[in-house]
Amino acid sequence: MRNQRFVVLLAALAALTLCPAGAALADDLQTVGDPDSLGFSARRLARMTSWFEAQSEKGDPSGFVVGIARGGKLAYLQATGFEDHDKKMPMRPDSIFRIGSMSKQITSVATMILVDEGKLDLDAPVAQYLPELRDMQVVKKDPVTGDPILSDVARNIFEPAKRAMTIRDLLRNTSGLVYASPDYADPGFENAAIHVLYGARAPFRRDKPIADFVASLGALPLLHQPGEVWEYAIGYDVLGRVIEVVSGQPFDQFLQSRLFAPLHMVDSGFSVPQDKLARLVAVPGPQPQPPFANSDVSKPQTFFSGGGGIVSTVPDFLRFCQMLLNGGELDGVRILKPETVRLMTTNSLPPKMYIAGHEVGPAFGTGWGLGFAVRTSPDFSYIPGAVGSFNWQGSWGTFFSIDPAQKLVLIMMMQRSEHSENGFYFDAIRRLPYAALNVPEAPAPVASGQGNAGALAEYVGRYVFGGSASSLDRQTSVADGNGWTGLESVIAGTDGLRVIKLAETGPAAKAGVMAGDLITAINDKSIKGLTLEAAFRRISGPVNATIKLKIIRERQNDPIVIAFAREAVPSHSVALQVRVTDGKLVVEATGGWSILDFDKGEPMPVAFLSKDEFHVESGDHTRITFIRDAAGKVNGAVLNPGPWEQRGALAQ
Repeated sequence: MRNQRFVVLLAALAALTLCPAGAALADDLQTVGDPDSLGFSARRLARMTSWFEAQSEKGDPSGFVVGIARGGKLAYLQATGFEDHDKKMPMRPDSIFRIGSMSKQITSVATMILVDEGKLDLDAPVAQYLPELRDMQVVKKDPVTGDPILSDVARNIFEPAKRAMTIRDLLRNTSGLVYASPDYADPGFENAAIHVLYGARAPFRRDKPIADFVASLGALPLLHQPGEVWEYAIGYDVLGRVIEVVSGQPFDQFLQSRLFAPLHMVDSGFSVPQDKLARLVAVPGPQPQPPFANSDVSKPQTFFSGGGGIVSTVPDFLRFCQMLLNGGELDGVRILKPETVRLMTTNSLPPKMYIAGHEVGPAFGTGWGLGFAVRTSPDFSYIPGAVGSFNWQGSWGTFFSIDPAQKLVLIMMMQRSEHSENGFYFDAIRRLPYAALNVPEAPAPVASGQGNAGALAEYVGRYVFGGSASSLDRQTSVADGNGWTGLESVIAGTDGLRVIKLAETGPAAKAGVMAGDLITAINDKSIKGLTLEAAFRRISGPVNATIKLKIIRERQNDPIVIAFAREAVPSHSVALQVRVTDGKLVVEATGGWSILDFDKGEPMPVAFLSKDEFHVESGDHTRITFIRDAAGKVNGAVLNPGPWEQRGALAQ
C-alpha cells in the first residue's frame, strides 16, 4: 500500500512538472463520488438540489454553486440558476465569485505561514512591523453607559492604550480597530459616530495601495482597549500589510506563491484575468462606482483587501478547506503545521470577553479562534455540526463550514448585493447537507402485533424538533405549545434561561427581548434552577395569551419586564404532522425542512411495531417512538431512538 501511494505521488509530481499552470489535478476533490459510499442518502441530497432549483424558479436573481466533501472525497457539486440573470447565462461549477469576508480565513492562513517560519511573532506589537501604528490612543467612554464620549473625540482627547495591540489581536478581532460600517457594532449613535469617523478618514479606495490605507489608520483612535472587546474589524486588512512588510512581497504575490499555487487554487486572487471574465458571476442591481466599488474585480487591483477582496470558486475553496481539515496539508504539500491549524480553529476568547454587536460569544454558542468562528455549544450555534466545527461567510452571499468530527466540508456560493440579508440561504446550507447524512440502520424491526386503529388518535398532532434537521447538528428550540413566542433558542442555567436566538419578526423580538438576555421569571414566577423542559412548560400557552418575562440585561442595573401576546406558530422550524388516514398513522414534514424519510407535502404511512412504536417500511426505515408524560399522555416523539435520536415536543 505504501509503495502504491509512493507511485501515485510520483505521478502527481510529474503532472505538476509537465502540465502548464492551471491544469487540473486528478484527485478526489474533482470527481463526484458515490453518495452512499460517503455516508449520504442520494435521495435526501436530491432534496438540496430541488431546494436551490426552487429558489431560481421563484425568480431569485442569484444562481448558486454548492459543494460538499466528506473524508477528503467530493460528495456533491451542483450549479443551479444563472451566472448572469439578465443575460440568462447559466451558472457553472467553476463560476468565479467575490467571496467577501471569506478572504479573512485566507489572510489568517497566510499570516500563520510566517508565524510557523519564525518570521512573525503572534504576541509582538503590530507597531513592531508597522511603525505608523505606534502609540495609537483609545476613545474615552462614559463609565456608566460604556458609550464613547463624543465631546472628547471632537477635541481629540483620548486615553492611552493599556497595552499595544498585537498580531494575535488582529487575528481574533480584539485590536480595538473597527469597520467604517456600524453594522458590526453595538447599537447607539455614539458607537456609529466612531465608525463613520473611520469611513471618513480611512476609506477603502480601490485605486490606492494597502500601505496608504494602513498609514491613514495611524491618525485614528481605537474604539476599544486592545484585548478587552471582540468586535468584527479591519484587522485582516492590516495583516495584509504586515505580510507585505515581513515577506518583502506584495500581498497578492505572497498569496499566489505561498498558498494559491501550492494548493492548485487556479481561479483565486484579487481580480479576474481577461480570459476568465466569462466565468465571473454578475452582481444583481446597481453597484457603487470607482474608486469605492468593491464589486469591480475585472481589472488588476492595487488595494489588496485581506478582509474582503478575494475572488474564488467552490472547487478552489474546497481545496483550501480540505487542507485545513487535513491539519495543514493537501496532496503532499504542507502549508501549516498541524498544531497551528488546531490553534487557529480553537476558541481563543476568554469567557468574560465583551462581545460587541455580532453573532459571536456564549450567547450564540460560538467563539472565535485566529480567523475562524468556532462552535462551542453542543445545543445551539450558527455553525452546524459538532463542537469544534468552524466556519465563516461573506457579505456577497458565500458560506463555508468544516466539521472535523464528520470530516465534512460545506461550501455555498451565490452573488447578491453586498450586505444583503442572506440568512435564508445560509440556513439551507447549514441544514440540508446534515439532513442528507445516513443514519446507521438498526436491526430490522419485527412487529409484535396489529395496532388498534381507534387508539391511533392519541398520537395525532404537530411535533416540533427545533432547528435540528439531523441528530449530528443539534439546534435546540423552544417548543411553544399552541402559541409562539419567537424565542427560537434558549439555554437553561442556574440563574434562568439565557436567550440565544430570536425570530426577527417574532413577538418576543418585537416586544424588545434581545439575544443575550437572561430570563429569571415567567409570569411573576421564578424559573431559577428549572430544567429546560420545565421552563418550556412555563413558556407554553395558547395563541393570544399574554406572557410576562422578567429579564436581566447586560449593562443595565435593574431588571426589566417585557410582556407580549403569543402568536400562531409559524412553519419555519423542523416539524412533523401526524394524522390518521384510512385507519393508518401517517407522518408528514410540515416545518421549514424535510427530515429523514418524511418529506414536505408527501404523507408517509408508518407501520405498527409495538405500543407507541412505529417505523417506515421503505426508504431509510425511520423509526418513531412516541413518549408520554407522568400522567400517561403523549407529549413528544423520538426519531430513531438511540445514539442518533432526535427528540420533538408535541406542539398541539
